[in-house]
Amino acid sequence: MSGQRTGRGTEFRETMLGTVRLDGEGRTRPARLDLKVSADTVLRPAGTTEARVTGRIRIADWADDPYATGELEISPLARRRIRYRLSFTADGRRLTLDGWKSITPFRPVRSMTVLPCTLYEDGVRVGRGTLRFPLATGLAPFLTSFRFPRRQDTGALAAPRWNGEPGRTEVWYTTATDPVTGAGLWLHHEVTAPSDGAPAFAHGWVAVFPKDGPVEHARFGPEPWSGCQDGFTAKGITARPGHLTGVAGDFGWDVTERAEDTPLFTFPRWSWRRPLLPAAQILPAARASYDGTVSHGGRTLTLKGAPGASARIYGHGNARRWAWLHADLGGGDVLEIVAAVSTRPVLRGLPPLVFLRLRRNGRTWPRRAERAAVGWAGIGRFRAAVGLPTWTVEGRAGLRRIRVEVTQPEARTLTLDYADPDGSPAVCRNSERADAVVRLERWWGRWRPEAEWTLDGTAHAEVGSR
Repeated sequence: MSGQRTGRGTEFRETMLGTVRLDGEGRTRPARLDLKVSADTVLRPAGTTEARVTGRIRIADWADDPYATGELEISPLARRRIRYRLSFTADGRRLTLDGWKSITPFRPVRSMTVLPCTLYEDGVRVGRGTLRFPLATGLAPFLTSFRFPRRQDTGALAAPRWNGEPGRTEVWYTTATDPVTGAGLWLHHEVTAPSDGAPAFAHGWVAVFPKDGPVEHARFGPEPWSGCQDGFTAKGITARPGHLTGVAGDFGWDVTERAEDTPLFTFPRWSWRRPLLPAAQILPAARASYDGTVSHGGRTLTLKGAPGASARIYGHGNARRWAWLHADLGGGDVLEIVAAVSTRPVLRGLPPLVFLRLRRNGRTWPRRAERAAVGWAGIGRFRAAVGLPTWTVEGRAGLRRIRVEVTQPEARTLTLDYADPDGSPAVCRNSERADAVVRLERWWGRWRPEAEWTLDGTAHAEVGSR
């Protein structure tokens, strides 16, 4: 939920190939970087541009981390360098790749395409390497990947929406996966304004999903809601742009958040500005990374570059039935799904309405959020089969079709009950260590595979009902 400046930004993709030699080894290992670079401003060749980097680092027989994150300093003239600093996980260890291209007018091509780098663990060198930009195969994709998207203020999207009306609920929630331990984190902050006009109250919970062992959680509230201009605050619990803190039961957390992407509107963009639907959900940033600590039961979970996202919900309450998925697919790609059956008399007799947004290679599909939910005049809607432990979504838009299968093993799922603004009970069954298989196909005279992702314990999912 960290804020971003408005105006135009810059996005592009880059691939580098080369070798790495670990200290103490007598051989080199092939290495590959597939990176997505995002800056909040248009590139300034004569100045210095700071950018965020996400992507995949592969080092043969040692590392394959699709959730690498870091920074890029682009300063070819002012400082005569382009510096890369990336954090990634290898063999359960958190490491840093640090290096820069030294720009010189005497060898312009080599200096712009060769990246000497050093690998560190806790500040101690563990290896060195050299990576190269492949001009023959990489130049065209690199040049065509440039985008200059209009930036939105993600901090403004975190601000409360509730204006005093009864019968409303507003949610800030955060989910993340620790890349080292595989543990999942869930922070849920909610404001409920009862339908009978009683004072609004704040409540929520924190949960940790260890890779080995049972799920642990603690609730906080209810507390009177006194309002907050830039997020959620209730008796020491905060969820504000860039920072989440709190104490609940034997849990304590202090986590910073850094946006890694632009906002993603799961529902139609207009539905967030004008709340005409029963509810709407957005992600102020489609992807984010998290650093900090979560202590519970005498143990401490330390997050370093943990991939995840924060989301917002505003509406009249929970759906009659629903399913939700947030899947960081690696390499800057992300999938968000909400499938729901409304409680309203006419809508509750319909199959689940599906809102699916796949952001891949910097573009979001389907182009309009309504496409998955209503199709064209009701024809061609995406379909959802909601159940446990497995639920599915499938559909077609344009020349692409997708099938998503989500599995929430019982041992990795937390069941919580709470109440809607009208007092009716609701139950959610959440797993921050769910599995998912995503298959994307494209029509080329027949359906042919375009991409496939398999998430083993890194998908964030939920099934709920009233």
